Amino acid sequence: MKKVLREILSTSLYLLVVLCLTYVVIHFVGQRTQVVGSSMEYTLSDMDNLIVDKITYRFNDPKRFDIVVFPFQYAKDTFYIKRIIGMPGETIYIDDNGVIYINGEVFDETYGNEVIQDAGRAYEPITLGDNEYFVMGDNRNNSSDSRDPAVGNVSRDKIIGRAWIRIWPLNQIGILKHQ
Repeated sequence: MKKVLREILSTSLYLLVVLCLTYVVIHFVGQRTQVVGSSMEYTLSDMDNLIVDKITYRFNDPKRFDIVVFPFQYAKDTFYIKRIIGMPGETIYIDDNGVIYINGEVFDETYGNEVIQDAGRAYEPITLGDNEYFVMGDNRNNSSDSRDPAVGNVSRDKIIGRAWIRIWPLNQIGILKHQ
């Protein structure tokens, strides 16, 4: 009887440790998320599964071109995946030709290669606050991002983490390129 109780206690303790470690990993280290839609084409595709790194931004600030994950403020359990274009304190503007300007200078990038058709709220200069970021999808003309008032500037405390590894589909598994 003692042996059975000891085995039950041992198994229960083991399961408790596993559950605690799982909780810690999911809430503080990383989590799986799925890309829905084509706003990050061709970097990320619809139905890609990613692991989000939740540790890096506990020790470092986000950098320009990082692909970040943050909640959409008007829908529960809906997360957006976008690339950081504008940094805190910068002024973002998109002209009639679809050219992005940061602090009055043309923004040189290689991720959004199409001409922007709709500047959205960036048709007028937008100055970011001390903890705000301007994010855009790589598929500029098919992305709900900081140009849309429903998304707007993303505050630092809303960023969950950065997209780190693609785990699905298997033929594209690997660490994501940010810079």
